[in-house]
Amino acid sequence: MPPTTFRDGRNLPQRLMKRSVVRDIIWLFVATRLLLMLITYIAYILLTAAKYSSTPVDVAALFSSWNQWDAANYVRIARSGYLPFDIAFFPLFPFLITCISHVLGSWSYLLVGTLISNAALLGLLFIFYQLTMEAAGDEIAKRTLLYYCIFPTALFFFAAYNESLYLLFVMGAFLAMHRQRWWLAGLLGMLASLTRSAGLLLAIPYLYELWISREHILASRRRLLTSTLPILLLPVGTLIYSIYCWMFFGSPLAWVTVQQHSGRHLAWPWVGIWQSIASLFWYRLQLQPFGSSNQMHILINLIATLGFIALIVLGRRKLRVSYTLWMGLFMLYTLLYPALEKPDVLLSNERFVLEMFPAFITLAILGKQHPRLHQALMLLFPTLLAVLSIGFLMGRWVV
Repeated sequence: MPPTTFRDGRNLPQRLMKRSVVRDIIWLFVATRLLLMLITYIAYILLTAAKYSSTPVDVAALFSSWNQWDAANYVRIARSGYLPFDIAFFPLFPFLITCISHVLGSWSYLLVGTLISNAALLGLLFIFYQLTMEAAGDEIAKRTLLYYCIFPTALFFFAAYNESLYLLFVMGAFLAMHRQRWWLAGLLGMLASLTRSAGLLLAIPYLYELWISREHILASRRRLLTSTLPILLLPVGTLIYSIYCWMFFGSPLAWVTVQQHSGRHLAWPWVGIWQSIASLFWYRLQLQPFGSSNQMHILINLIATLGFIALIVLGRRKLRVSYTLWMGLFMLYTLLYPALEKPDVLLSNERFVLEMFPAFITLAILGKQHPRLHQALMLLFPTLLAVLSIGFLMGRWVV
């Protein structure tokens, strides 16, 4: 198999990861996990214990403070199965929790979900380093991982959410495509589509990577078949879940229609952005007055959305075209279903942008070119991460 060719024309051989890089990634993982545990310890005690109290907090309650929102939904699905409004949550993550917790016991569901989420994060960091190193070099790769781990909504890599598991499969699929290991890419894409609905979007980067490798692929019929057939695996995960929904809930697309119960409806991609801007400055100002919680959520999600659209544009000449296709498709997919019935129309976009991982490569490149930007991010990201983590622990709506 020929070495992978990159946009700058260089041929970079596949190399084993240096021991120092492995050490740095593990240290980053451990340090950020300890940071979130420290935030949990301090915030839970200060915000739940009575003042001037000498009574220690319950350790089990301290840990279970992360059993909020979708984490609680995944744990409930893993323990008791799907209810009609749960089918928006794809099944692989709760299935893995069920398999392990069935052996350990009923006490372990939240712990197992948290361990799966964090273990998947550690795995994706190694893959993400390799992808970024090939695109922009070792220094940018390390900076990218740092930004990724301290991003304000990186708390969802710690909680029992499926974000990190999904991204492990997506990044693994991209690395397999770059290595022209098509069957592995198809298998990982299938697992991604069984974890989140957006996994289907991997078909477009897959087709592009096939196109740029067409001379090698068309050299023989065997290569053509082994390169093109694996793309059929990508929708299998979604197909399996659709069959399940058809059998138990009467519709193969129940996982789509259930989104309407959360206020999401199909709309033109600019509708959510426009309504968010209008809510802040014009026609809905009386509903979201200055200083209101609704206004802050609208502002955070709007900034995240516009910021990552800007990173897509800025990175289009710095990154592989397949990365730009992936980010553009995912942003479009997100904007097509705004929460039109909610005050915050771009609901959860500050979390969804984590899935646009190549944008963090662009951000790291910009951070190196502009040291003051790097300093601002190093101050802003951990601060917001701590604030949002505390809000999540206290059961406040974060995303």
